[in-house]
Amino acid sequence: MCFDVDSEPPIPRISGAAVSHDDLVLESADGNRFAAFLAVPDGDVSTGVVILPDVRGLYRFYEELALRFAERGHTAIAFDYFGRTAGVDKRPDDWDYMPLVQQLTQEQVQADVAACVGDLRALGCDPIFTVGFCYGGSGSWAAAASGHGIAGAVGFYGRPSRMIELVPRLEAPILALQGGADQAISHEDNVAFEQAVRDAGKDYELVEFEGAPHSFFDRKQEEFQAASDDAWQRTLDFIDQHS
Repeated sequence: MCFDVDSEPPIPRISGAAVSHDDLVLESADGNRFAAFLAVPDGDVSTGVVILPDVRGLYRFYEELALRFAERGHTAIAFDYFGRTAGVDKRPDDWDYMPLVQQLTQEQVQADVAACVGDLRALGCDPIFTVGFCYGGSGSWAAAASGHGIAGAVGFYGRPSRMIELVPRLEAPILALQGGADQAISHEDNVAFEQAVRDAGKDYELVEFEGAPHSFFDRKQEEFQAASDDAWQRTLDFIDQHS
């Protein structure tokens, strides 16, 4: 997984922000029931965000991230990948997720994204964006090529090879926030991805944060706080720009 179970988003809480939250069970078109976490700002509902976690699925880091989005006026749903294989109950911190990741297909992920998008639309959200991390980073970009009608997709240290073949089908702008010292994703991978998106004439921005490793977006990674601050601001600006 990208983060330790006690990690938190490197984003300051907004003291006094009026936010409500709830644990949900959603159902995708293929009948899958899966866990999700909803955070809603007080007042009028407008922009929605679907959060795609790393390979471990839904846990505290992404619930906290949903709250940080809601504190800034965006309704957010973070969801779990493993309803089909592990059910909807909370899991222990040390559970063995990799065998289930290997069974998971991109089609299943996007079916669940569609259910999250539908739930946000039912709440009155428009426009809707996706934001993902690692496995969910490439899944977020893929969501922009999967017919959900989203307004944009942000991916933190997503692996380009997982979705590069979908580039011609992109229907919305994408933002790629990559670690310049990512041990799993090379600079050449990012260059190839950028070239493919540019050649396809798609709207994109790709940023490599010099010296930042995979999973730099973490309160525990204090030495990369400047990169985290920049990435978070770019995410908010991207949402504002395309809303």
